[in-house]
Amino acid sequence: MKKTLLSLAVVLLSTMSYAQFQVSASTGYAIASAGMKTGESINSSGTENHYGSYGEGVNFQIRGTYFFNESFGADLSFGYLNGADQTISKVDLPTQQVDAIARARAYGASLSMVYKFTNNVYGRFGALLKIGGKTEAVVSNRADLTQTQLDQFAAAGFTLPSGSYTQTNYVEDFHGVFPLGFVAALGYKYDLNSNFSLFAEAEYYGISLKRKDSELQSFNTDLYLPDGTLAQAGLYTMDNLPAGRALKITYSDELTHAEQADPSKELAQKVPYSSFGINIGITYKFNSASKVQ
Repeated sequence: MKKTLLSLAVVLLSTMSYAQFQVSASTGYAIASAGMKTGESINSSGTENHYGSYGEGVNFQIRGTYFFNESFGADLSFGYLNGADQTISKVDLPTQQVDAIARARAYGASLSMVYKFTNNVYGRFGALLKIGGKTEAVVSNRADLTQTQLDQFAAAGFTLPSGSYTQTNYVEDFHGVFPLGFVAALGYKYDLNSNFSLFAEAEYYGISLKRKDSELQSFNTDLYLPDGTLAQAGLYTMDNLPAGRALKITYSDELTHAEQADPSKELAQKVPYSSFGINIGITYKFNSASKVQ
C-alpha cells in the first residue's frame, strides 16, 4: 500500500511540476462532409436535388488547453457557427417562383484529449455538443391565384383578373434537441516566442441534430394584380395566418392519424451538421509550473 501511495504521489508531483495552461482564439471555414439532401430545385424541365450540411460556414472558437505532461492534455472549447445558406426549395415555374434557404446560427462546445506528436504537430479528439442557437429559414414565394381562388375572391365581392398573384415572405426559426457528436483535428503550430504561437489545423465535426420545434418570426402575404399593382397589403400576417399554417410547430417521433391533420404537429427529422474545415488562430501559453520559482 505504501509503495502504491508513493508511486501515485510521484506521478501527481511530476504532473503538477509540468502543468501548463494555454488559451487560443481561432476562426475558420468548414464545408459539408458527407452532405445529406437539404432541398430541391424545380423548373419546367425537371427537378434537381441539393445536398449539404448546416455545419458549413464560418466559425469562431475560444479554447483552453491544460497539458498534464509533455504529450497529453485536455481541451475545452466554445464556438459559434455562422452557417452558409443551404437551398431548401428553388421553384421557377410560369405560375410560381419560390426561393427558400436555411442557415445555422449555432453555439457549441467540445471536450477533447490533446496529444503532441512533436513540439509542432498535435492532434485532438473528443465529444462535441451543440448548446444553443437555431436554424433560420428565409422564404419568398410568389404564386399565381388559381381559378378556385379567383372564384372565392369574387364570391366575397373582390373581383380579380386572371394572372393576379400573391407574394409571401416569412422567416421561421427551427430549434433542435441537444445532440452529442464527435470532433477530431490535426494541427501544426509555429512558435513566435516563448508565450505566443500561431497554428493551423484541419478539423472534422461528426454530428446531426433532431428537430424539436419551429416558430415563425415574421409572416406577410400581399396581393398583386397581373401588372404588379398592389391590390391588398397584409392579406395574411402573423395575426392572420392562412389555413394550414401554424405559428409554432412541435416535432415528435410518433403521431396519431388525428395529430397528423394538425398543422402545429409534424414528425421529427434529423438535419446534418457534419463538416470538414480549416482553422487558423493564435495561442498564448502561460509559463509552466516547472518554470515558476
